Amino acid sequence: MIPIFVKEIIMKITKIETFKVAVPYIPAIRKYRPTEHTDRPILLIKVYTDEGIVGIGEGGRGDDVDHLIANWIGKDPMEMNLQTTGAPFQHALYDIVGKARNLPAYKLMGDCYWDEVPVGYWSCYMDPKDTGKEAEVAVKMGFTNHKLKARPWDIVQQAEEITKAAGPNYSITVDPNDTFETVEQSVKLAKELEPYNILCFEDPIAKKDFAGFRAIRSQVNIPIAPHLGSPDSVLAAIRADAADMFNIGGNLDSVIRCTAVADAAGMPVWLQVAGLSLGIAAAFATHVGAVVKNATLPADTLHFLKENDLIGGALPPKNGRIKVPQTPGLGVELDEDALAKYRVG
Repeated sequence: MIPIFVKEIIMKITKIETFKVAVPYIPAIRKYRPTEHTDRPILLIKVYTDEGIVGIGEGGRGDDVDHLIANWIGKDPMEMNLQTTGAPFQHALYDIVGKARNLPAYKLMGDCYWDEVPVGYWSCYMDPKDTGKEAEVAVKMGFTNHKLKARPWDIVQQAEEITKAAGPNYSITVDPNDTFETVEQSVKLAKELEPYNILCFEDPIAKKDFAGFRAIRSQVNIPIAPHLGSPDSVLAAIRADAADMFNIGGNLDSVIRCTAVADAAGMPVWLQVAGLSLGIAAAFATHVGAVVKNATLPADTLHFLKENDLIGGALPPKNGRIKVPQTPGLGVELDEDALAKYRVG
């Protein structure tokens, strides 16, 4: 394992450029979210060093880091704790240090367990017939799992349409964003969904309600998965007997600590490090997935749901998996033509 603190090379950050890009979703999602890409553009950065090495990073939708830039100028990327830095700077620093040491980013993060990582397809809440059509698309792309933004009034119909389109071996991750609201309704829906291949319920009710999660688990056969981002909350869920598996998000430090707690309890996880991102964040998330031993469930790494990932399609999912880049840094390059096309700020 490469230490988190690396000081053999001395360099300084000399300049940081920021870009805001508005990249539409693929048509099926754009139908339901037609303006999200313009309402909340995605932030990209380039971090320049005096050694001529440039790192790239991606922030979230609607992020702004201009007020932070002055704090980074003059810093040495080789003297920073890369693990605790937040995106988009964490992405760019791993890209820089990896290039400087001629190592792919995952070798700076920890022991490698996987040379490819699992990913799932994803749909926003949409009409059940449209969801079924998306499942057909997903199967043709080789996916075996479909995460679904679910609502209580038609989740059973959604599962039926997905199964008709993709077959009984195609699993469904049901993510209501706590809209199932109560233990009673969650249990009722779980029993109605038993004929289908449901991987898990993610946050059926408010995620802080571990007693409610435990009550649901005691009455259903479907695994329950809280979406958490701190080791304390993961430990609390385990102690409360409130989870079968976890969706883990956050920066690298949070992910490593949270997943280690889950692993100690023998529980699998999936990672939501990128989510509805472009390709830079997807590349970083793929490197993170490579070093998490129990990240065996399909990750929420969803750059393929944008009409352009801005990395030239360098991380295509095949059979529900993405190969971990082996070239130095993040292992992807920013497509300058695409950047110019979609830039809005």
